[in-house]
Amino acid sequence: MYFTGVDIGSTMTKVVLIDESDNLLSAIKGPTGPEHRQLANEVMRQSLEQAGLQIDDISYIVATGYGRLNVPFADSQITELSCHARGVSSLFPNVRTAIDIGGQDAKCMKINNGKLTSFVMNDKCAAGTGRFLEVTAATLGVRLEDMGDIALKATKKIQVSSLCTIFAQQEVVTLLSRGENLENIVAGLHDALANRIAALARRLGIEPDLVLTGGVAKNTGMVKAMKESLGCELLVPEEPLLTGALGAAILAKETYMKAVVVGEDLPTKSRRLEKATFFS
Repeated sequence: MYFTGVDIGSTMTKVVLIDESDNLLSAIKGPTGPEHRQLANEVMRQSLEQAGLQIDDISYIVATGYGRLNVPFADSQITELSCHARGVSSLFPNVRTAIDIGGQDAKCMKINNGKLTSFVMNDKCAAGTGRFLEVTAATLGVRLEDMGDIALKATKKIQVSSLCTIFAQQEVVTLLSRGENLENIVAGLHDALANRIAALARRLGIEPDLVLTGGVAKNTGMVKAMKESLGCELLVPEEPLLTGALGAAILAKETYMKAVVVGEDLPTKSRRLEKATFFS
């Protein structure tokens, strides 16, 4: 049996395909565009091709993320918070706190035995998200993927006092005109973002093990800044972008197995054929 999780986030879309033993058979990720349905179709097609399977081989599919309602071939939808909690705990069984920093929001989650118990989110302002680094990278004229390495070369952190992304852009321009070192400015930007998210996490309460996920967790400078702001060690998955899709795939398996035990309705053969037609 095979199970799939599709996570359509604000900036990236991810698909994970596993078997009944939670073995990873394929993992696909790509930028989220305006056409969620077309994108979901394409990444699912790539995932099936990578695993050497057909759509009607899949026993159950769960969609999650902002675009979860735009995955027409999904059997059910589950919130990204529950999927992230399940995915993180599958990688780090002792996790109690998880911080997910995405392109458009930041989530701090308390987890107990793989289940979400409480959370806080920053989803109203770009200043506490990956968008903050994206915008300021453009202002500095550097690539977003280079920001972390640049920050690690700093000799000091230039304080960036503006919490608003737009005002931070203006502050960066002023710092550059004063002749401040690029590396030190970038380190200051990472520190400002880390302090904002750390304050969010402290509102929830931090318990080890603490795990950092999301696209920003791939930024080594941000991982360092978060450790310093939180004053504790952080665990980071090998591929921090995939935790939501992984959790969705595991929940797809658990939903299917539970339905088998209690005799609930399962996706029918006609439903499988409908999905196969969608991918033809």
